[in-house]
Amino acid sequence: MALSQSPEPNVFYSILSFLIIHLLVYPASNGYNSYIDKDETSIGGLEKPPMPTKALFYLTLVMDSVAILLSFIFIHWIFAVCILAYILASRAYSSKQIRLKKYPLIGFLIVVVFQGAFTYYMSNFGINGTSLTFSSSDIYIMLACSLQIAGAYPLTQIYQHEADLADGVTTLSYKLGYKGTFIFTGILFFICTIFYFLYFQSIGSLNQFFILLFFFAPILVFFNIWFIKTMKNLEEANFKNTMRMNAIASICMSSCFIILTVLNHSA
Repeated sequence: MALSQSPEPNVFYSILSFLIIHLLVYPASNGYNSYIDKDETSIGGLEKPPMPTKALFYLTLVMDSVAILLSFIFIHWIFAVCILAYILASRAYSSKQIRLKKYPLIGFLIVVVFQGAFTYYMSNFGINGTSLTFSSSDIYIMLACSLQIAGAYPLTQIYQHEADLADGVTTLSYKLGYKGTFIFTGILFFICTIFYFLYFQSIGSLNQFFILLFFFAPILVFFNIWFIKTMKNLEEANFKNTMRMNAIASICMSSCFIILTVLNHSA
């Protein structure tokens, strides 16, 4: 999304920041979380995750260090600070000493801010080597990104209530309940769509908003079908359906942003 909305992205910065975030920071974050939690039940994209070793922990430290170093040397020190801040937030979320994930509201807010608005800001800086101006359009798109994450986040927790409780973690989804989780997600997705509209209207490009709606449609269809099934049978709130939802959302939104990138930078 950040790449598609950057008027004149720096090609070298764009490629390098993409590699830093997606091949170093995100995998290290997931790896650290797996090492700390030592999940025995379904997590992420793995139905039966292997037990992590101490080597995984050291590997995450190496990957994080390389990410910060590359960011500082080749892009900008502010981008490096953003990467560090993201890493620290991720560690605080999972760490046994701080364990923000065990607090339903605080854990929710950390994810919403750092995986939403902050990541958009960080990605934009990595792509352009300069900061956002925090104009009204910038605020709209950052809020839309955070609200999109806010809506999706509880759904990723819906199948693992018992596993989380056994680990001493009380998730927002558990607090909301199965029905409440779906309703909460639906409301936030609706508000998210409003902010996307405000953003694209503010930059005079509503055609991009309608493209976004087109790609939102399959997500909305599956979401409603899943909601109806779950209300009839709570066992439908399972790992398989959660992964289906994640896959549909990932494919649709990635496709949307790729198309917007091509449309905005093909000339």
